[in-house]
Amino acid sequence: MSRRKLLIGTAGVAGAVITGWALSADDKPHWYNPGTVAAKTERKKRPLPSRTEQVNNLQAGHTYDILIIGGGATGAGCALDATTRGLRTALVEADDFASGTSSRSTKLIHGGVRYLQKAILQLDYDQYKMVKEALHERANMLEVAPHLTRPLPILLPVYKWWQVPYYWFGIKMYDLVAGDRNLKSSYYLSKKNTLELFPMLKSDNLCGGIVYYDGQQDDARMNLAIALTAARHGATIANHVSVTKLHKTNGKLSGARLRDELTGKEWDIKAKCIINATGPFTDSIRKMDDQNVKSICCPSSGVHIVLPGYYSPEHMGLLDPATSDGRVIFFLPWLKGTIAGTTDLPCQVTHNPKPTEDEILFILTEVKNYLNPDVEVRRGDVLSAWSGIRPLVSDPNKPDTQSLARNHIVHVSPAGLVTIAGGKWTTYRAMAAETIDAAIESSNLKPLYKECQTDGFLIEGAHGWTPTMYIRLVQDFGLEMEVAQHLAKSYGDRAFAVAKMASMTGKRWPIIGKKVHPEFPYIDAEIRYGVREYACTAVDMVARRLRLAFLNVQAAAEALPVVIEIMAEELKWSEAEKQKQTKMAADFLANEMGQMVNRASRDKIPINLNKDEIQTYIKRFQIIDKDRKGFVSINDIRRSLKNYGEEVTGEQLHEILKEIDTNMNGQVELDEYLQMMSAIKSGHVTYSRFARMAELEEEHHEREALKKKITVERSGGGL
Repeated sequence: MSRRKLLIGTAGVAGAVITGWALSADDKPHWYNPGTVAAKTERKKRPLPSRTEQVNNLQAGHTYDILIIGGGATGAGCALDATTRGLRTALVEADDFASGTSSRSTKLIHGGVRYLQKAILQLDYDQYKMVKEALHERANMLEVAPHLTRPLPILLPVYKWWQVPYYWFGIKMYDLVAGDRNLKSSYYLSKKNTLELFPMLKSDNLCGGIVYYDGQQDDARMNLAIALTAARHGATIANHVSVTKLHKTNGKLSGARLRDELTGKEWDIKAKCIINATGPFTDSIRKMDDQNVKSICCPSSGVHIVLPGYYSPEHMGLLDPATSDGRVIFFLPWLKGTIAGTTDLPCQVTHNPKPTEDEILFILTEVKNYLNPDVEVRRGDVLSAWSGIRPLVSDPNKPDTQSLARNHIVHVSPAGLVTIAGGKWTTYRAMAAETIDAAIESSNLKPLYKECQTDGFLIEGAHGWTPTMYIRLVQDFGLEMEVAQHLAKSYGDRAFAVAKMASMTGKRWPIIGKKVHPEFPYIDAEIRYGVREYACTAVDMVARRLRLAFLNVQAAAEALPVVIEIMAEELKWSEAEKQKQTKMAADFLANEMGQMVNRASRDKIPINLNKDEIQTYIKRFQIIDKDRKGFVSINDIRRSLKNYGEEVTGEQLHEILKEIDTNMNGQVELDEYLQMMSAIKSGHVTYSRFARMAELEEEHHEREALKKKITVERSGGGL
């Protein structure tokens, strides 16, 4: 009997049992539960120390119980775990909190559907345990940070009838493993209902869909909120502080040499235990401890792209379980945009990973396979693209990175360096708990509480948050509703502190809250508040306090001058520093957020015109662009055609726009116009509708020139 028949048979037998369980399960989502343990929900009133105060504390000569290297999700989780157990805790991060992999994820909080599939098909108990643990942590994250998370239904479209029971069984097993921590029960949809919920989906051969629930988060702000919570509970945390050397006493680690990357100042710090939570850079810290140590990380690059929001419904994601090369592609709504990803390729460890054109095109091709023909998947719709390096734990018995589980390992070196490596975002808290347990045991620390305290522990912004809190922000402060909703979701109950910093708009409505970019709900107050959240550079701000760089790289570039001016006021930057920050941010957007590859894809069309031809076409462009906007729209083109006596249908205009609007923004700019004319001249678009328009334009200009010549001749050359 084939595996497929066996699986379908198994699904049929198990289906009845699981159906009974599913029908009896509580259908109420558990993601918002304000009444957890009282001691863990009390809002900490300790003021957040400034970064200067935090750095001064690191330089004060204290001996810390634990020094954590790395300010990503795992490092921040370790800091919160350690400080809530009563240990004297310090954390340093060479760049910014979440500047690495932790801000470049798929934004999902999930147990791992494909890992459960492997666990069942390969009878792999370790994979099952990992999924079970991740599903518990998924529920915990949605409870402790309801403002930064949400349950998200994800559609798994089915195009072959035999796959219906196969996928249904697998997803029901996912629900079953979650048990009472399940978000909401999965369900089957008919073809009609599937297309109603996800109208962009390709309908040909569609049998139906299966919907299951996972969580979604704002990853960088979640990481930051965990770090801020640790700081409020007594941890000393500092970004832009690197470790340059580890110190030993009698063969055991006893401290480190630190460097403030903003000022260049260096100093020594004492610590009883040092934790290495540096993600892809794990091996570099391990080699500070022992040069001969064997590498344990196998880095893998994962590229994501952001497309406009109309590519997906606002409240439903899509999972492609079997791409052309066996990877899984997610297609998810996020902050009014649509995230698509990810790739999974071995890579080199770098501080500045870059997305490549090939990876972007791979994702677009896979997305196109699932969308109906009316949704034209265009390269120019890629608003931003980024690459994150996954710190997968290497296993020499498995041949490729796809078969590497994101299992974590905790390792204690002979000198006492505690390394936490691997794992995934969702299980950061469990990983941190295991790491602190190992640190306490290996260094003989004496915590106030021996057991982990963070399960159910509310993080920054969660204590007073409610789903309708944004209404108070609108009513009390006069904020625009979209802005108020954004502030409530990003800052939770700290949104009121942000709103108090907002400037007056000078308008009747909204009363306060000047936007830093007209297309997004980010306001000036967030930049001022972001400085208090330890943002030290313009990149810190546009990438991780505001998520603008991840949502739209061009909009981030346009907002930079405003962001830098406000940060300069807050941080007392000189003109030279402002210029430095502008250049650093521009480089970041160009290289790490996809601006350069977007531009390169557009510039592939050569301009083969001589100087006189370029001047001629510039003049013609200026005639069409009579308002001097710097671009012409499809309606401008329509009017131009009418002037030459040519009527064009809307469908034909759409085809024209496809050929010449290379950055797909509905606007034809001068460089695109010149590229189009060059292509017409060289014969690349000889048969296009726009080529015909250009020919008509050429004929029109020749007729006008001839008329003028005849008039001049008839008048004897006079005026």
